Amino acid sequence: MDPGQAPGVYPGAANVIATLMLVLEFGMLRQALIRDQIRLYAAQSALISVLAIVIAAERGLPDLYALAGLSAALKVVAVPLVVRRLLGRTGHDEAPGVAGSFTFGVANTVLGSIGLAAFGYFCFGALGIHSPVAPAAALAIAGAMVLVAFGLMIVRRDVASQAVGFFSLENAISLAALVVAAGLPLILETAFLFDLLVAVVVFAMLMRAHHARTESLSTADLTRLRG
Repeated sequence: MDPGQAPGVYPGAANVIATLMLVLEFGMLRQALIRDQIRLYAAQSALISVLAIVIAAERGLPDLYALAGLSAALKVVAVPLVVRRLLGRTGHDEAPGVAGSFTFGVANTVLGSIGLAAFGYFCFGALGIHSPVAPAAALAIAGAMVLVAFGLMIVRRDVASQAVGFFSLENAISLAALVVAAGLPLILETAFLFDLLVAVVVFAMLMRAHHARTESLSTADLTRLRG
């Protein structure tokens, strides 16, 4: 880039949106109520749609407008609505004991997730991917989000929180895909949304089956299945 040329909107917007998404990931990790986790996931998903719109306007990729609309309809509206209805049917939408089932304490969980985020950030940053169309900081933050989302699925002992963790993992992968390869054909971009739809169906069946057997969404009793 010419030293005298002002930076474009896209790199700064991508870095800011990626940072906000990581902050929301930490929020999902420490929330005690599943309904609050769902709200944070919806906000995080809305940021993905905003980033797609910014990239579409900055780089002249009209297909991304359609992707942003599909992403908002599925992630911001449909997925949270489905999860809330499932929780309402099982009677756990207001229960703090379900989403508050930490494997470790809240403080230890947050500290561990900060370590994971730092590890992911520096590892992805060390890849040395530098390009005007691929902000290195946003890509590194996406890597940090992947590890924190995995941590969310590991430390929470209820199916609903684990589902939210998996959905937020898909957001992290979508962020990395938009940053690295926003110019992919629309059919490939929407493949991520199809995978999310399949995951929602699978987790819905898992939540209903698990609740029917144990009358709970907690996975703590499953530890007895270990060999």
